[in-house]
Amino acid sequence: MEKRRCWPEGHWNWPIAVTHKHGVRCGEMVWVGGQVDLTPEGEVLNKGDVAAQTEAVMANLARVLKGLDCDLEDLVTLLCFYVNDGSLDEAEFLRAVAGALPEGARPTVNAVPVPWLAYDGLAVEIEGYAMRRENGERMARSFAPDGLGSPLPAPFAQGVRAGKMIFVSAQSPVDAAGAVLHAGDIVAQTGQVVARIGRVLGHFGAGYDDVVKVNRWYAGGSGVGDFEAAALACAKCFSEPGPAATGVPVPRHADRDVLIKISVVAMLGEDGARLPRRHVWPESLWDWHVHLPYKHGLKCEEMIFLGGQVSIDKKGEAVHPDDLPAQTRQAMVHIGTILKELGADYDDVCKVTTVYKGGVGPGDLNDNLPIRSSYFSDPGPATTGVPLPALAYDSMAIEIDVFAMKEKD
Repeated sequence: MEKRRCWPEGHWNWPIAVTHKHGVRCGEMVWVGGQVDLTPEGEVLNKGDVAAQTEAVMANLARVLKGLDCDLEDLVTLLCFYVNDGSLDEAEFLRAVAGALPEGARPTVNAVPVPWLAYDGLAVEIEGYAMRRENGERMARSFAPDGLGSPLPAPFAQGVRAGKMIFVSAQSPVDAAGAVLHAGDIVAQTGQVVARIGRVLGHFGAGYDDVVKVNRWYAGGSGVGDFEAAALACAKCFSEPGPAATGVPVPRHADRDVLIKISVVAMLGEDGARLPRRHVWPESLWDWHVHLPYKHGLKCEEMIFLGGQVSIDKKGEAVHPDDLPAQTRQAMVHIGTILKELGADYDDVCKVTTVYKGGVGPGDLNDNLPIRSSYFSDPGPATTGVPLPALAYDSMAIEIDVFAMKEKD
C-alpha cells in the first residue's frame, strides 16, 4: 500500500543514522513514532522536567501530524511513557498531556511509568495513532461512556470507534473514587480489567472475538512467577485462534497497588458485521512456556498485527541469553517470517514499538536500534524504543511489536 512519511524540517533526531521516520500515513491510518524533547543533534532539552518535556513532546507530535495533513484532533490513541518512581501523580501527568489537545480531540490513552528512558534526563516519550479518510475528510467517530471503564481525566475516552477500528484505553483496577480494587491480587485485578474491556467493546457492538491486538503492562520482573498467573487470567477471555498479544513487565505502576493495565484494539465492520481474519503461527517460531490462545500474527482487512517478537525457544527459554544484538536480529527474523506468511514483508511495516533490557544512556539503545532499523528500506517505519530493567522471561533482552498494512486478501 502507498505510504507517506514525515520528517519535519529541524525536527529532533537520534545521534545515529537510522531508516526510521517520525510519521507514516497509509490508508486511513497515521502512525507517529515516540516523540521526545531532543535537539536535531540528539541532545536532551529540559532535562528531568516532566511538565516541560510533555509540552514539547505534544508540540512535536502535532508537527508530525501536520506534515501528514492531519492534526491532534485526528488522534485515536496515545501511548505515554514517563519517568516515575511513584512520586508523580499519574492523573496530573495525563492532565498535562490533555492540556495540549485541542477542543474536539478525544483519544484513548495509556500511561506507562518507567524508571528511566533512553537518554540521561529524558523523562517523557509519547507515540500516537490518528485516522483520516484517504480523501482528507475527518472520520466520524463514536465514544464509549466514561462510566464503563477506569477513571480518566477529560477529554480522554474509554473507547473510540473510527471506521472499522476500535481502540480501548488501558484499563486498570481502580474504581470511580480512585480506590484500587483487589490490592495485591493480580489475578483478580486482571479479571476486573478484562471485564471493563468487555463492557467498552460491548458499547460498540463488539466482543472479545473482535479483538486483534492485546497489550498487557503488568507490575513485575522477569520469570514465570510474575508472568504466568495474569497471562492465563487474561487469556480466558479469548477463543482460539486469538489475537496477537504482547506482555511487558514494568517495575511498578504509579499506584503501587495497581498490578496490571491492559489495552486492546478491535476491528468490526462499519455495518456491525464481524470481519474475517487470517491467523498464522509459523512452525519455526517460539512459544510460551504455557499454552495461550494468541497467535503470532493476524491479518484483518488491510491491517496486520503481530504479537511482540522475542528470542526464546518453544519452551519459553531465552535464545542468545542476555545478548541484545543477537536477540534483536532473531526477533527481526521472526517478524519477517510472520509477515511473509501473511503475504507481506518489512517494507509493509508502518510502526515499530520496542522494549529492551537496558539502562540510561545510548549504549543499550545503539545495540538494538541500528540493527532493527537495518531491516527496513529508507524511508522506513515510525518507531518507539523504551528501556526497562527486565523483560518477561529470564535472560530475554528485547521484545519488538510491529503494525503493518497490506492490500486486502
